[in-house]
Amino acid sequence: MRFGIPAGLAALTLGLAVTLLPAPTQATPAQTAPAAPAAPEVRAAPAQFAHPGVLDSRAQLDFVRTQVQAGRQPWKAAFDQMLASKYASANRTAKPRAVVECGSYSNPDIGCSDEREDAIAAYTHALAWYITKDPAHARKAIELMDAWSAVVKDHTNSNAPLQSGWAGSTWPRAAEIIKHTWTGGWPNQGRFAGMLREVYLPEVIGGRPNSNGNWELIMMDAAVGISVHLDDRASYDKAMGIYLGRVPAYFYLSSDGAQPVYPPRSNIDTRGELIDYWHGQSTFVDGLAQETCRDFGHTGMGIAAAMHVAETSRIQGRDLYPQFKDRFRHALGFHAKYELGEPVPSWLCGGSLTKGIGPATEVGYNALHTRLGVTMENTRRLTEGRRPAGTENHFEAWETLTHAENPN
Repeated sequence: MRFGIPAGLAALTLGLAVTLLPAPTQATPAQTAPAAPAAPEVRAAPAQFAHPGVLDSRAQLDFVRTQVQAGRQPWKAAFDQMLASKYASANRTAKPRAVVECGSYSNPDIGCSDEREDAIAAYTHALAWYITKDPAHARKAIELMDAWSAVVKDHTNSNAPLQSGWAGSTWPRAAEIIKHTWTGGWPNQGRFAGMLREVYLPEVIGGRPNSNGNWELIMMDAAVGISVHLDDRASYDKAMGIYLGRVPAYFYLSSDGAQPVYPPRSNIDTRGELIDYWHGQSTFVDGLAQETCRDFGHTGMGIAAAMHVAETSRIQGRDLYPQFKDRFRHALGFHAKYELGEPVPSWLCGGSLTKGIGPATEVGYNALHTRLGVTMENTRRLTEGRRPAGTENHFEAWETLTHAENPN
């Protein structure tokens, strides 16, 4: 199952120095991929959830507000970009549907783009409210969320789980800011929470073990965020268990062995099936991702979703970045150097890559470089050179604003 990337998808990438294997080696037929164990029962949820706590914490938002109010860069430029976008329009009218039908590559698109973009608009206005304290933005975010919670009942067709992941990861970011920082009242907040619980969470919580890995990572981005907003510890634990198994199966490290681990819970259990799943790639080096040879657009979405979950987990008290530091930094750097123009070797994807990784750099760069002190020169070049990061109109939005050089 696949989905389409809009023509305007930004080619923003993550770049950091990567130490590649001296000479990539191709696994022989006798070598087998290490089996991923069944997802263990995970106890990941905190005793009490932190709010707002989906991708953006209160401390992070306060930092952003201070920088914007002082006119400092890159935050001011990022904020101006956001306010100038269609998503910040005071005249936006929501276009909710009872049934959103999304096929492969969002064809048909019956409410799919409208839903994703209304969710981004709600998040945009929520951020604008927090930064400016203009109540009109809070009311607009509520208006958009209320419009959908009053109408939507289901998602159908082949892209239903992915569509639910895209919109379902964005809605709770907006709702967290409004519910926990706006004091002007939100009478339909319970109805909105019910929408997340009844319409979105069942569609994403089980994951998609046999689909390309960006699906499951995006679905867990949604499931984790929804669980935080609902204070649902059981769903949070389930989603984090799937995420913790999917990350090692999506980003390869040489310490995994001669080949990547099999995706947990999937029916992929032979070397040949694994090579097919990695889009024909049979030579594995640090940082390669399961969809690298498909295209960088899907890979970028997988990277972004992985970082979003790690960021929310950190806010909720469990910092996963030290655990995944090497896996993340090699994955980001591997793709960054080719996005920066390094020639593609013949052993990699037949010598041809489809680049354009999207605005997926800021969260990972900030976490690894600003907080952990990892040297990430390629990431710096790409991120700073392409700021401000906007939105790819699916689920990544305004991450220069929220996460650039944010120490909190």
